[in-house]
Amino acid sequence: MSGTQEIRVLVVEDDPVAADAHALYAGRVEGFRVVGVAHSRAAAVRLLDRVPVDLILLDLYLPDGHGLALLRALRAAGHAADVIAVTSARDLAVVREGVSLGVVQYVLKPFAFATLRDRLTRYAEFRGAAGEASGQDEVDRALAALRAPQPATLPKGLSGPTLEAVTRTLREAPAGLTAAEAGTAVGISRITARRYLEHLVTEGRAARAPQYGQIGRPELQYRWRETTR
Repeated sequence: MSGTQEIRVLVVEDDPVAADAHALYAGRVEGFRVVGVAHSRAAAVRLLDRVPVDLILLDLYLPDGHGLALLRALRAAGHAADVIAVTSARDLAVVREGVSLGVVQYVLKPFAFATLRDRLTRYAEFRGAAGEASGQDEVDRALAALRAPQPATLPKGLSGPTLEAVTRTLREAPAGLTAAEAGTAVGISRITARRYLEHLVTEGRAARAPQYGQIGRPELQYRWRETTR
């Protein structure tokens, strides 16, 4: 997006850790600048009244109302910012209502940086389309950039289904797991499980700490970071 105006982003997320992570992710994508973070519907409204915003990364579960209620109020007040919903909500009726209110993309929690980067890059491509379309094909191409995101690329040697299995296993273990325990639960080796667990740590989805109290070298204990709902 060199030479074009930056896209100003507002992050609306009630969990401070998740909000910081989303702001960090968005700020790492070329052409995007985070201009504010709000942890509630009321805070988002106040910020939008003061700061110009092009794109809102919107959590749908806020402490003082649903994210779509916030979006309805913004539209009624004349705010035209586009919205990418960043949420764990999977109800397709909510998805349809969001589309009718101007939600241009959905990013389901938990997600990796590559997932949000892909959505933002495609949104920028769609937003950057200008002029008059020469025909139906050009209109279709513009919409395809927005509506057909590519799967996020995982590091070499990692697979999506196995990552989902490790993620699910870790989330279901409040006390945490070692790599050996995760491997046994998923049906993979300890070394392989450790690679997936380290990937989750790198993406900010998990935390690790040494587990003491046993004979020999302490093992690393991995725990899911409860930053999503």
